[in-house]
Amino acid sequence: MRAYRPFLEPLDLTYPQYLVMLVLWQEDDLSVTDICERTRLDTGTVTPLLKRLAAKGLLARERSDEDERKRVISLTRKGLALQKEADDIPLKMSCLGVLTPKQGERIKALAEALYGNLAALG
Repeated sequence: MRAYRPFLEPLDLTYPQYLVMLVLWQEDDLSVTDICERTRLDTGTVTPLLKRLAAKGLLARERSDEDERKRVISLTRKGLALQKEADDIPLKMSCLGVLTPKQGERIKALAEALYGNLAALG
C-alpha cells in the first residue's frame, strides 16, 4: 500500500478508496455488498469510505428502486474523469521492478486461493 501512495496522493485517494474506484470503473451501479465482495473489505470499512468519496463528488449513493434498504453506488462525471488520471498507476507500479508481471499474477492467484480456502472454513 505504501508504494501506491505517491501515485494516489495527486488523485486525493487512499489505497482502499482506489480499490473501490477500480471496482466501480469496471462496473458501475453496484450495491455496497457487491463492492465489499469485490474489494474483500467489510461494510464497516466500505460504508465510511463511500461517504468520503461521495463528499469528494466522485460517486453518488442512492436508494435502490427494488429495495429501499439497499444503496446503489454509481460514479459521477468527476469519478469517471478520475479514471483517466489513474489509468497509468498499474504501469507505474510495474516500473518499480519489485515483481515481474508473471510473479504478480502468481501472487494474486495464491492470494485468491488463500482467501477462498479461508472463506470455506467459516
